[in-house]
Amino acid sequence: MVDKQRIIPLIVATALFMENMDSTVIATSLPAIAADIGTSPLTLKLAITSYLLSLAVFIPASGWTADRFGARMVFAIAVGVFMIGSVGCALSGSVTDFVFARVLQGMGGAMMTPVGRLVLLRSVDKSALVNAMAWVTVPALIGPVIGPPLGGFITTYASWHWIFLINIPIGLLGIFMALRFIDPIKSETQEKFDLYGMMLAGIGLAGIAFGLSVAGLNLLPWSTVAALVAGGAISMTLYVIHARRTGSPVLDFSLLRLPTLRAAIIGGFLFRLGIGALPFLLPLLMQIGFGLSPFHSGLVTFASSLGAMGMKTLAARLIRAFGFRNLMTVNAIVSAFFLGVCALFTVTTPLLIIMVILVVGGFFRSLEFTAINTVAYADVESPQMSRATTLVSVNQQLAVSAGVAVGAACVETTMWFSHVSELNATVFAPAFVVVALTSAASSWFFWQMPADAGHEISGRKAIEVASRKGAAKSAANAAVKAATEDTQDMRDQRLG
Repeated sequence: MVDKQRIIPLIVATALFMENMDSTVIATSLPAIAADIGTSPLTLKLAITSYLLSLAVFIPASGWTADRFGARMVFAIAVGVFMIGSVGCALSGSVTDFVFARVLQGMGGAMMTPVGRLVLLRSVDKSALVNAMAWVTVPALIGPVIGPPLGGFITTYASWHWIFLINIPIGLLGIFMALRFIDPIKSETQEKFDLYGMMLAGIGLAGIAFGLSVAGLNLLPWSTVAALVAGGAISMTLYVIHARRTGSPVLDFSLLRLPTLRAAIIGGFLFRLGIGALPFLLPLLMQIGFGLSPFHSGLVTFASSLGAMGMKTLAARLIRAFGFRNLMTVNAIVSAFFLGVCALFTVTTPLLIIMVILVVGGFFRSLEFTAINTVAYADVESPQMSRATTLVSVNQQLAVSAGVAVGAACVETTMWFSHVSELNATVFAPAFVVVALTSAASSWFFWQMPADAGHEISGRKAIEVASRKGAAKSAANAAVKAATEDTQDMRDQRLG
C-alpha cells in the first residue's frame, strides 16, 4: 500500500505532464511545421484550436466511461490514444492530417486528466491525498512553462517531429506502470449514458472554450468569437434545464451543494483564471517587450516551476498546520500579489530579481492549486467521485481558456486607450493587475467554507483533538491541584 501511494501519483503525474507540455510545446514550432507541410502558420493555428475543441467535447463523457469500463483500463487506453495522435502529428503531410491527429490527441487528453484523478482518488488513502495531489499539481504548472522553450530547442537543434515522438516512450512506460500498479476498480452501479445531455454539454463547452481560446490567438474576428461563446452559453443553459430532469447527468451540478466542492469550483475558477493568463502574458512580455529570444524567455519563466517543485514537500505540513480554509484564503491573496508584481517588470529590471519573484510566486501558486485540487473531494462520496472529477476538469479547462481571453482582452484594450498599434512592454501592466485582482477575489469563496473543511484529509482534526485532550488534562490537573490546596487550607484552619 505504501509503495502504491507513492507510485500511482507519479504515474498520473507523468501522463498529465505529457499532456500539459504537448498542448503548449507546439506554439513555438508552428512556423517550422507550417513550412514543412506547405501551409501558413496562421492556418496551422487550427491545430491548437482543434485540440482544445476535442478536449472540451469529450471531457463530459470521461466519468461515465470510467465507471462503465474501469478507471485503470480507460486511463491506459487514453494514454494509448494520445500516443497514436502524437504519431499521427509526426507523420502528417498536410493540414488536414495534422488537424485530425490533434483531434485524436484531444480525445485521449480529455480522458487522461479526469480519469487520472479518479484513479488517484480510488487508489490512495485520504490521509495521503494531499501529498499525492502535490505531485499531480506540479505537471500542470511545469508543462505550460517548459513547453515553449523545449519546443524551440527541439525545432532548432533537431526536428519538429521529435516534439511528438518523445511522447511514445513516456506513454509506453505510463501504460505499463498503470496496468502493473493500479487496481482494476469499477463502479458498483451502472448508470444509463445521457447521450442528449452529452450533446448539449459538449456543444456548450466546445463553444465557450473554443471561443475563449481563439480570442487570444487573433484567428477569428471578435464578432465570430462572441457568437461562439454566446452559442455555447445557450447550449449550456439548455443542458442545465435538462440535467434537472435526469437521474444520471454527465455534468452533475447538484454536487455544488457540497460547500468544499462549491468553493473549489467557483473560487478555483477565479484563481485559475488569473493564473492561467500568466503563461500567455509573461512570454509575450519577455519576447516582445524585452526582446529576449523564445529560448531565453522560456528559461526565465521556467523559474516559476522551481518554486512549484519546492512546494510539494511542504504542502501537507502547511495544510495540516493552518487548515484548508485559513491557508487557501490567505494564500490566494499572497499568490495574487506575486502575480500583480509582474506589472512592475520593465526592461531595466534585473533578470535575477524577475526570476526570484517567479520562484517565490510559483511556490505559493502551486500550494494553492494543491489545496484546491484536494479539498474539492473532501466531502464527495465514493459513488459520486467520477462525476466530481469530470466537473472539476471541465471547470479547469474553462478557467484556463478564460484566463487567456481576459489577458488578451486587457492588452488590446490598453493598446486602444493608449493609441498604440504594436505591442510593447508598457501595455502588459494593466493586464497583470486585472488578472491578479481576479485571482485575489477567489479568497472570499474559500473563506465561506466551514472552519473544519477537509480536516479528515489534512490531518488537522487529529491535531485539534490532541490539543483538546491536552487542554482537558491540564484543566483536570489544575482542578486536582486547587482541590488539594483547598483541603490543605481547611486542615490548617481546623488546626489553627
